[in-house]
Amino acid sequence: MAADGDIGHLDPQGFLYLTDRLKDVIISGGTNIYPREVEEVLLQFPGVKEVSVVGQRDAEWGEVVMAFIACSGSLDTTALDQFCLDRMARFKRPKSYHFLTDLPKNAYGKILKTELRKRLDGVTS
Repeated sequence: MAADGDIGHLDPQGFLYLTDRLKDVIISGGTNIYPREVEEVLLQFPGVKEVSVVGQRDAEWGEVVMAFIACSGSLDTTALDQFCLDRMARFKRPKSYHFLTDLPKNAYGKILKTELRKRLDGVTS
C-alpha cells in the first residue's frame, strides 16, 4: 500500500507502481509535471551521473522546471536541451540546468530536494 503523499497507479494485473511524491509535483501553467519523468530522461544523457528536478516559483507559470545535475566533466546544454525536446513534451523540459559535482544527500543517500530548492532562492530564472 502506498503511503500518504505517494503517487502511483495500478496496472491491469493489479500491481501497484509508485511513480512520485505528491509534494514534489510541479504545477506549471495548470499542468502537473512529475519530476521523476524528467529525471529519467536526463539520466539517459551521456555524462549525467545523478539528477534531481524541482519546481521554482514563477510569476507567469506558477512554477517552472529546474534540473540539478551531477555530471562527469562538462555537458553541452544545447545538446541536453535538444535531447529533452526529442524525448518529452516541451513544457516538461527544464527551464535551466544547474551543474554540481555532487547532489546534496542525507545520511541514507537520499537526495535532499529541500536543499536544492533553497539554492534556487538566490538563482534568477
